Amino acid sequence: MTTSTVLFPNPNYVAGSSSSSGSSSSASGTGATASSTTLGGTDFLTLMLAQLKNQDPTSPVDSNQFLSQLASLSTVQGITQLNTSFSSLSSSLVSSQALQASSLLGHQALVSSTTATLAANGTVTGAVSVPQTTSQAVVNISDSTGALVQQINLGAQSTGMANFSWDGKAADGSQAPAGTYTLSAQYAGATSGSTAATTYVNGTVQSVTMGAGTTGLTLSVSGLGSVAFSNVQQISN
Repeated sequence: MTTSTVLFPNPNYVAGSSSSSGSSSSASGTGATASSTTLGGTDFLTLMLAQLKNQDPTSPVDSNQFLSQLASLSTVQGITQLNTSFSSLSSSLVSSQALQASSLLGHQALVSSTTATLAANGTVTGAVSVPQTTSQAVVNISDSTGALVQQINLGAQSTGMANFSWDGKAADGSQAPAGTYTLSAQYAGATSGSTAATTYVNGTVQSVTMGAGTTGLTLSVSGLGSVAFSNVQQISN
């Protein structure tokens, strides 16, 4: 009797991924290629039982190899079940997130921005991020030509967010026209001179969009446009 070595199939084996010169063929002029087929757990057990049934009795399969293949199958099936569970959990979290996001509508979102939109006879509110205690912090408001329209002196500030409000009036007391204005802020540093600070602007949340994958929530904020939820510093009434 001729002896032969029995090899168990790999549960991760993908059929159709290899070819030889004697067995591969292609349809003339079609350029068609064979599609890959993934063998599942049932296919693996079917092949394994068939090989056990037809093994050489004088040279049985190594039990260690047998157990190793069963362990591999168990691992693959466990990963598949885990992926299914995570998919269900992800769907549940997205639904919960969408429900919570609806409560943001109409609220004020504080977003990092160097521009602010002034409505007719409206006001602009925001904040300045002061990185250290300072004797003075100021907010400069400029028009589209770069001309300084108003300067708001916030006075001495401790480390943190310093709120400001602009009533839409220019430095001469006249009403500034509606439009988009540029914001900049400085604070007095430990040495002579001043240092730039980050400005934030408040806007009303008008709509919430659920993104796909890693995109996450996107807020439509009045005067600021589309803003990623991760860029929102604060939500208030």
